[in-house]
Amino acid sequence: MTRPIAVVGPTATGKSDLALDLAERLDGEIVNIDAMQLYRGMDIGTAKLPLAQRRGIPHHQLDVLDITETATVASYQNVARADVEAIMARGHTPVIVGGSMMYVQALLDDWDFPATDPEIRARWETVLAERGTVAVHEALRAADPVAAATILPTDGRRMVRALEVVELTGKPFAASAPQIGEPRWGTVILGVDRETAELDARIDLRTSLMFDSGLVEEVQGLIPKGLRRGQTARRAIGYAQVLDYLDDEYDLAEARERTFIGTRRYVRRQRSWFRRDQRVHWVDGADPHLADTALAIVRDHSRTPQQESITNP
Repeated sequence: MTRPIAVVGPTATGKSDLALDLAERLDGEIVNIDAMQLYRGMDIGTAKLPLAQRRGIPHHQLDVLDITETATVASYQNVARADVEAIMARGHTPVIVGGSMMYVQALLDDWDFPATDPEIRARWETVLAERGTVAVHEALRAADPVAAATILPTDGRRMVRALEVVELTGKPFAASAPQIGEPRWGTVILGVDRETAELDARIDLRTSLMFDSGLVEEVQGLIPKGLRRGQTARRAIGYAQVLDYLDDEYDLAEARERTFIGTRRYVRRQRSWFRRDQRVHWVDGADPHLADTALAIVRDHSRTPQQESITNP
């Protein structure tokens, strides 16, 4: 089959291993859909698979941005869709893997992004820099109460984008939301999750391993390359906390704890987001036969109506 498979869900559930297993069995190539793994040099803190662990399987959309560049959903949409279609044209199966929620929608759903206006955006970014997220949130609440209620009041970058869209289009931010329907290319969407207590323990272990494996040193090496100037990269969970530690905001133990808490909070958001999507076929990351279970779902979903009637007369 060449129909794409998307492996989505919360962080630390085991998506990467499942994606590798599926790609091996289906002659696949992997397309990353984790926004922070787009950045060169951000390896430890994003749990990016080292080259030696990729089993010789081609990976796309890894290490494609400098840390000073701003990752955007719109730019990702264009290049990732081209990657998926090129993989299918080669007769291989695209296996899309990651947990960046809006990036998943941009790739799989009909989503046309409003144009940008550098002057409008710069004006609101100045407000954000000088007066903080509270001021931006108040402005958004006045311009678009629905958007203000749905966007986290700490997500300054998204609030700036909402204000830009409202000012550009004269319409609510929700008017530019993606249209949910049949996934692009007939993609089979698999969601990987785990029991909450088990997942929290995995996040805790993963956080400890990152710090023990040199996350602080990785951040120190990225600072001369412009990490502090990056609008997106410097806000990544783990990197932001280490930067604060290096600035003597708190000690290393607190940086680690804040990274764990930030990851756990993000996982809850991911779970809530993906659980709302009725197209997702959920699997248990703790299933000892996970790859077989997932492959059975993929093959069942890929049968034609005629095959279905033969199997279930």
